[in-house]
Amino acid sequence: MAHAAVSASGGANSGVALRLEGVRRVFGNGLAVIAEMDLRIDAGEFLALLGPSGCGKSTLLRMIAGLDQPDGGRIVREPEGDRAQTAFVFQDAHLLPWRNVLDNAALPLELMGVAKAERRERALAALGQVSLLEAVERYPAQLSGGMRMRVSLARALVTQPRLLLLDEPFAALDEITRFHLDVQLRELWRSSRMTVIFVTHSIYEAAFLANRAVVMSRRGGAIKLDRTIELPEERTNELRTDPRLSQEMKLLLGAIEE
Repeated sequence: MAHAAVSASGGANSGVALRLEGVRRVFGNGLAVIAEMDLRIDAGEFLALLGPSGCGKSTLLRMIAGLDQPDGGRIVREPEGDRAQTAFVFQDAHLLPWRNVLDNAALPLELMGVAKAERRERALAALGQVSLLEAVERYPAQLSGGMRMRVSLARALVTQPRLLLLDEPFAALDEITRFHLDVQLRELWRSSRMTVIFVTHSIYEAAFLANRAVVMSRRGGAIKLDRTIELPEERTNELRTDPRLSQEMKLLLGAIEE
């Protein structure tokens, strides 16, 4: 689930800003998945991307990550030339079955050539952030789906990313586990202030997690709604029954169904 494109430098997390200018992506059949998108994402923002299946959410995320290239326009990090650390979290965990939890979490650091003692220290810290210290010696087959997802999140966090990209990471999980991970992810963002872009089909998840939600149209990647989520900074379980959350969900649903 986690792919990390990182520099070797450490340091505390702090988000980077992104600027999309006339971004276009056309598939081989001539279909413009994203016709021309302009979007600014501020440093330290938690942005949710919503829209129907096939509207270009995942394509956009991959272009921001550098895993795919636009056919037109450009994506600029601010300040320009900043080779900020980026981590990508996919829907599937993709843990290596022959490595235990600690070694899976430390894998990006191993690939970067970080010394073993430092790898262990930083992996333990990341696993602590996702409440998995009791499971460091277990193997993926011994973990629940939610625990495997937390290992993948730790594997992304171990690189101290300044930009975290998530493509429906909790979609396959049961509702209770998903609720727990939503709260945990929000608290991780509050403590780090990295920039987070979260692709989801869940209106509830977008409203609960994000500070800002962008709803994309079914075709061409046009932006139908760009809304600041008017909810408290701290998102707890009590918020789930708050009328303010229901109102935000209603506005997002209206934009999707329009």
